[in-house]
Order: sequence, then C-alpha cells, then structure tokens
Amino acid sequence: MVDLSRRTLLQTAAVGALAGAMPAQAAEADGVTIGWPSDVTSWDPNQRFTPDAQAIFKMVFDQPLDQDPKLKLVANLVSKWEMAADARSLKLEFRDDVLFHNGDRMTSADFRWTFFERIKAGHKVDIAQSFRKVTDIETPTPTTAIMRFDSPAPTVPVWLAFLGSFMVPKAYMEKVGVEGFSAKPVGTGPYKLAEYQLNARIVLERNDAYWGPKPKLRRVTIEIIKDPSARVAAVQSGQVDITVGVPVREVARLKAMPNLAAELNPITRVILLQVRNDEGFADQNIRLAAHHAIDKKALSQAFYAGAAVPLSVPATPGSPGYLDDYSFAYDPELAKQLLAKSGFGPDKPAKIRMASTNGQFPSDYDMARAIVQMWKKVGIEATLEVIEYAKYFELNRGNKLPEATLYSFDNATGDPEIYTGYLLNPKLPFSPWKDMGLGQKVIDQFNVADETARIAGWRALNREAAEMGATLPLLQSVQTLVRKKSLNYTPYGNGWLLGQTMSWS
Repeated sequence: MVDLSRRTLLQTAAVGALAGAMPAQAAEADGVTIGWPSDVTSWDPNQRFTPDAQAIFKMVFDQPLDQDPKLKLVANLVSKWEMAADARSLKLEFRDDVLFHNGDRMTSADFRWTFFERIKAGHKVDIAQSFRKVTDIETPTPTTAIMRFDSPAPTVPVWLAFLGSFMVPKAYMEKVGVEGFSAKPVGTGPYKLAEYQLNARIVLERNDAYWGPKPKLRRVTIEIIKDPSARVAAVQSGQVDITVGVPVREVARLKAMPNLAAELNPITRVILLQVRNDEGFADQNIRLAAHHAIDKKALSQAFYAGAAVPLSVPATPGSPGYLDDYSFAYDPELAKQLLAKSGFGPDKPAKIRMASTNGQFPSDYDMARAIVQMWKKVGIEATLEVIEYAKYFELNRGNKLPEATLYSFDNATGDPEIYTGYLLNPKLPFSPWKDMGLGQKVIDQFNVADETARIAGWRALNREAAEMGATLPLLQSVQTLVRKKSLNYTPYGNGWLLGQTMSWS
C-alpha cells in the first residue's frame, strides 16, 4: 500500500505538471488514461492469462472473429466462416489487407501457426478445449484456411473471439522466439505497445496503418491500480479518466459529482461458489444445505444495490443456458433439515474452509463474510481465508482450493459450454469438481454437433448440477464503472473496455 500510494502521488504530480504545460482540453482530446485492476501476465497473448487481460490485448492484437456490443459473433480478421453440418471442419476466409505492426502482411499461414503449429511445437499456450480437437489446418490459399477436427467442435467459431485466441505473426515469432516476442510484441490491432512497466503502466500508441476504423484517440495509458480505494481516488482526482471495479458503495457518491458518471452494468460474468466434491463437501446434504442457506437477494441488495440478478444456474439472463423456469430456493429451514440428516446443526456445525479474493471484483470479501454468517445460522462453520487472484488459478490447477471459493467466472461469449463445460469438466484445470458421475456427462456434451440438442443438453446439465450441489451460482456479476462525463465509450455486454471505442465530447 505504501508503494502504491507513493506511485499515486508521483503520477498525480506528473499529471499536474502536464496540465500546466498544455490546456486540459487538448490533453484529453489526444488520449485517455484508464485505471485498471490487474496487469497482463505475459505479452504473448496466446499464453495463459487472466480474463481481465482480454480487453487490453484486444487493443494491441486482433482475433479471427469478434463480438459486437450485444455479443453477437461478427467478422473480424475472418471475413466469412462456414461450419460443416457434422461440426468436424470449419472453412475460414481472411481479409487480404491486414498488416502486422512490423509491416508483414497477415495470411492464413499466421493462422495455422497460431492455432496449430505453436501447439505442436510445445509452446505453453492457453487454448480452448475445442482447439485440442484440431487435427490439421489446411491453407490452400493465403486467404483461406480449413480447420479439421477429430470430433465435433461446434463452438470453435465462438472460441475464435474469446480469451487467448489472438493472431500472432509466424515469421516474426520464429525469428525472435517467444521471449523476444513477449519483450516486443507485434499484433495487428488498432494500437501498438509503446511502453510497459510491470504492474504499473501500459502505454499504447495508435496504429495508423490499422486495417479497420482508426481509433479517435492517439494514446491509451493504462495505470495498473490493484487497490479499489486507490482507483476511486485516482478517478476522483482526475489522475485517470475512467476506471472499473470500484466499490459499489462509492458509485452513488461519485455519480453525484458534476464531472463524473458512475454506472452499475450487469455483464456475462457469474459470481458463484466453486465447490469440491470431497473433503467437507463430500456429503451432498452439506453442499445443498450451503446453497439453500444463502439469501442471494439480500446479497444483491446489500452489495450491488439490487442490480445483480440472483442466479440458480451458472448462466446469465439472456444467454442460451439460462433457465427462466427454474429457481433454487433460499430456504434456511430446509438447509437445517438437510444438515440434520447428516448429523449436523447449529450446535454441531459441519466444518469447511472457504476462500475469497479481496478487491478483485466489487464487494467480493464483504460478500464472502456475509455468506459465512448465513451458514453459521444453519449449522455450517466456515473458516474464511483471503487469496490473491493469481493464487486462485494456481490452487485450482493444482486441485488445492478449499471446499468453497467465491469467484467471478468470466464468459465473454455467453455460450453454455464456456460456463458449465469449463466449470464442471473434471478433465480441465478450471474445475475443482472432480466427480466423474456428472463429469462424464459434461465431457460428452462437448461432442454434440446439433445446435438445438447441444443447447438443450447444457440446460439439462445446469439444472442437474444445481440439484446435486455441484455448483453454487449466486449472482450475475455487475461491472462498476466511473468515468469523466465528457468521455464517451461503448459498453459491451461482457464488460470489455476498449480504447478504440472512446472519444471526448
């Protein structure tokens, strides 16, 4: 906190000096400063990274496909795509006017390198489960590629617009190596990386040779400010022009300020409890009691001003896997009955461990403490510990999370496979749930080619998972955003904050 405060003071002083050197309006018109809660883990955009990095990467790199603000899949580097009826091949047509930042022309060879050759070469890349089905990528012309799969892969188009699916240049990466690329990344995006200070600052400069619409702002500066209170101070003082992840209690106060706009925007992230199927949660009665004991409406009202929609399944309203006709009841008396069947109650509590981040998403730790108190009333005693966001991934991949972990699961696409399929697939490192009873059904669902049957299958699995306590969905996540009123931006249903959509009034 001392280092962060010192940096904040230095940056504020720098902003003041700059303001004395040029009119404020001119400085604003030329660029924007964003207060962001976390750094990228690597400048190789195909490597494993946190979901928050996707918005940063989308300013420097492009994905084959994209999503519009309503999350509809749209063309991008790929101008046309066609999935075979059996979902075992996907034909892609690429634009012929795309240049990498170093001047190299993008071709289908770069696509084959990114999504096939890098994997075969043993590069440590974080790819979708669907991409593991790729047997080959044919490149009959510089603007055509055909992906071949060993089994149905219906969600590959969705994945081509999600997380680490960014195009990287084959020739340049082979020349400089992965480390050289990470030190000096080259993409095709609307901005180029101009400056990088680890865990402190990212400076992007406009790519004037960009193939698409040119950004209106020449420069985007991203200040990495991990502490939410410090982000509040930064936007209130004018050190940053826009920020996210501020405490909900601050939204109303900041909204009342004449020069600021503050928003609560529901997004496609799901706040849930990731649960194990062993240790203190091996007993289904205890898992279900834990779920029935949580008053989700009260959590939404207390921590999100009622804006966060209570969830019964791991999917957000409007997404294909959401169930409008199903509700998992808040029923503390039923929770007590379930615990009693297993010999537990307020006088003899079932004991579990629980983990939560503190400040990674709005009100996370406060919500975790409230859940602990709700559990205590029915007969569950939870020992709460705080973990860093990066530690969550380490523990989950090592199967070392506690029985329950409060987490905000990102799914920028809204597709049910990327909710339930990744949360409950025991073979993937994203799920603490390792029971193969439900797990095999989840794995099998990845291979359903027919779209109607695929969605129906995920909806049925969502209900089954809730009714056996394999997942404890809580709320639709809400993005808290504060900006200067004169700054315009395009809101996305998944919470992306993109500099290329910004301008000043």
